[in-house]
Amino acid sequence: MFQPKSLTALHGYTRRQLGRDVTSGVIVGVIAVPLSIAVAVASGVSPQQGLTTAIIAGVVVALFGGSRVQVSGPTGTFIVISYAIAAQYGYDGLALATIMAALMLVVMGVAGLGKVIQFIPYPIVVGFTSGIATVILISQFGDLVGMSLPDAPPGAVERIARYVQELPRIRPLDTLVAAVTIAVTAGWKHVSRRVPGALVAILVVTVPVALFELPVVTIGSRFGALPRTLEWYGLPDASLPLIQELAVPAFTIALLCAIESLFTALVTDGMVGDRHESDTELIAEGGANLLAALFGGIPASGAIARTATNAKNGGRTPVAAITGAVFVFVILAALGPLASFIPLAALAGVLTVVAWNMGEWRTLAALARGPKSDMTVLMVTYALTVLIDLAVAIQVGMVLAALLFMRRMSVVSDVTVHTGSHDGAAAGLTETDSSDEEVSAVEHQIPEDVEIYEIDGALFFGVAEKFRNTMLLIERRPRVRIVRMRNVTAIDLTGLRLLEDLVNDSRHHGNHFVLSGLKAQPERALRKAGLYNAIGEENITRTLREALARAEQLKQE
Repeated sequence: MFQPKSLTALHGYTRRQLGRDVTSGVIVGVIAVPLSIAVAVASGVSPQQGLTTAIIAGVVVALFGGSRVQVSGPTGTFIVISYAIAAQYGYDGLALATIMAALMLVVMGVAGLGKVIQFIPYPIVVGFTSGIATVILISQFGDLVGMSLPDAPPGAVERIARYVQELPRIRPLDTLVAAVTIAVTAGWKHVSRRVPGALVAILVVTVPVALFELPVVTIGSRFGALPRTLEWYGLPDASLPLIQELAVPAFTIALLCAIESLFTALVTDGMVGDRHESDTELIAEGGANLLAALFGGIPASGAIARTATNAKNGGRTPVAAITGAVFVFVILAALGPLASFIPLAALAGVLTVVAWNMGEWRTLAALARGPKSDMTVLMVTYALTVLIDLAVAIQVGMVLAALLFMRRMSVVSDVTVHTGSHDGAAAGLTETDSSDEEVSAVEHQIPEDVEIYEIDGALFFGVAEKFRNTMLLIERRPRVRIVRMRNVTAIDLTGLRLLEDLVNDSRHHGNHFVLSGLKAQPERALRKAGLYNAIGEENITRTLREALARAEQLKQE
């Protein structure tokens, strides 16, 4: 359950690999500095809190995580939920929600839920990812044009309305800084892929702002000078009503962290030829968020861009991520005061590019050509994320996806009735029968007063009503009912209750009930429920031929 990669990744460690890890870590640290500051500012907290998160989460996940190359820290995924919590409850509320999410992540890991996250439907992931990207784009407009609205409402619709009111306050110089930042960040990949475009862009605009004291909104003008050390915040104030109010936002943070971290680990597995430990990763991410909150940090998760950069630049052990975190700490301690000159428009420009790349725009177009039910889930999740709240979007999206899945399963599941003749002639049923040596077409004769119910698909609550309706079409009860379950791979409590009702109904009217072709999971379920013994082992057959032979015996009794 808990197998940190740091315990095995350093076996046979060489000086050459150390050099690669350190080089890759420095590159990752260079990327992390501007992004951590930008995410923190967009989340409604100070830049230093973003750097603190990158340092602590980077070290903790590297030491205790389930991936060799995972780089954890603040990401754009949490901006929307973090800003909403901080705006309503202050930083103490955000810290408490982060700690609650951290504990949830640990519980998920201990409970072995690492693999379960992969069952979250893809349309939901695309919907809320693209919705988050849209909300980030909307939220950054104020800083892009120099409006400087630190008290902007968290809702996208309310923000747009506020922007319309504040349009006369647009500052052309801040807008120019943002435009240059976006252009350099987006276009730098055509010049070099080793040096991060975000860092180059921030340097390009910050140097002239500092040298010529240009009148733009900067980190210093809004937040003041940054401290040079990590600061201990401790446990935030908490009360039972507050914990209850933050339960859903905290779960949203935990779910986002789990999805992003495990997805990042999965992607980089193929890049480094390794296999991550899902449950260990969840536990480590929980510990990282817990410790980060105690030092005044914000929610963190595995960062896909930084982790992929680590793998591409030769990082193969946790030493690389630790080096990156140490580099961020050195920057904070040595160059913290210089960060006060960074224009907020530049940070907004960087986040605009990040958000644009985050959005699954091409995937949205591709899914539009797929099943309508999937597109419905996607669009509902997207709309709720943008217009209402991310937590609501995830809850409604999951419920809607589950309902559509059950409907789809009930459609593909089918019940067919084969009835013996009542005029003395035997009806035929042709099937493909397999033996140990050959597969051949066999025609079974269905005796008079015998019915065969052929079930295809899972026998669960979504199909039970279809089964009942099929039985209602039969005008008279047969002497023997045979329920054929060779194509039933799973059965739930409702399905068990349905079989029990059939058994009781047959006994009540002096008739008989036979099961045929029972598979492993349904057999286990019947045994646990006591229904296997109630039916009787002699009435549970392996093949249809045996079931028909048993039916003849029962008719003669």
